[in-house]
Amino acid sequence: MAVYTHVDPDDLAALVARYAIGTVVSCKGIAEGVENSNFLIETTDGRFILTLYEKRVQAGDLPFFVDLLGHLADHGCPVPAMIRDRDGEAIQRISGRAACIIQFLPGISPSHPIPSQCEAVGAALGAMHRAAASFPGGRENSMGHRHWRAIAEATGDLDAVISGLQDLVDAELAFLDAHWPGDLPAHVIHADLFPDNVLMLGDRVTGLIDFYFAASDFRAYDLAVTHASWTFSDDGRHCDPARAQALMRGYAREIALTDAEVAALPLLARGAALRFLLTRAHDWVHTPADALVTRKDPAPLLARLRRYQAHDAAALFAV
Repeated sequence: MAVYTHVDPDDLAALVARYAIGTVVSCKGIAEGVENSNFLIETTDGRFILTLYEKRVQAGDLPFFVDLLGHLADHGCPVPAMIRDRDGEAIQRISGRAACIIQFLPGISPSHPIPSQCEAVGAALGAMHRAAASFPGGRENSMGHRHWRAIAEATGDLDAVISGLQDLVDAELAFLDAHWPGDLPAHVIHADLFPDNVLMLGDRVTGLIDFYFAASDFRAYDLAVTHASWTFSDDGRHCDPARAQALMRGYAREIALTDAEVAALPLLARGAALRFLLTRAHDWVHTPADALVTRKDPAPLLARLRRYQAHDAAALFAV
């Protein structure tokens, strides 16, 4: 995977000149992402984000993301608009990669969310789901249930990542294949709403960002992903009841889940934990050591999976 640690200044100046956003003052790489190369651009008119698309984001999917973010923004969701140039184009090329210049949103991603922040995120996710339900577009979830076995196979020897992981993954894939639901409410979801994809000022959500895994899937699966990423200790061994209840309470203010969705949440959460366990394991093996991305340890997702497998997992989703 080629990840660019800098952008040629002349290429950047020529790109920015296509927009009505001033002239470049500075450009700094942002190393937090694991999928794309991101740069903070300071211009004479303000701050913007330049994203160069790498790895799993296909250039052909970019119009979908442009339209989705526009739809959500029109419905009052705090999402960053992909800015269009003077010719009305949002998708560009620079350094040999498809790229977009994106609105900069204020806020900080919480590293250790507190219950009030979890409640705000639950509400923001529910409001986003209400808006997304009327979005006319769709996209297959390339990181969804049907693709997990292929991701596991592409990783290689899972036991080289964590001892005993291969047998556990094989058993879990068989279980999920046999029990995965087929008829829950579905529309386009975020599918990756970890804390580093949310910006906050105090207890207020100022940005839902990085929609590049957004796809058509169960809305309750999106809630399960958010539950797995917001309510656990860093090592994944403990789910904080106060944070979990706050997240569910916030979501319930916006959307009342069906009985079938409530019953499916522990299973969907097992799938969510497995999905991120597998992609982290894959990236752990295949990301070059010098890439401008952060490899994330798969072990905390394995711990979450084990917790969701427990007989009392349904209690983790109590409001």
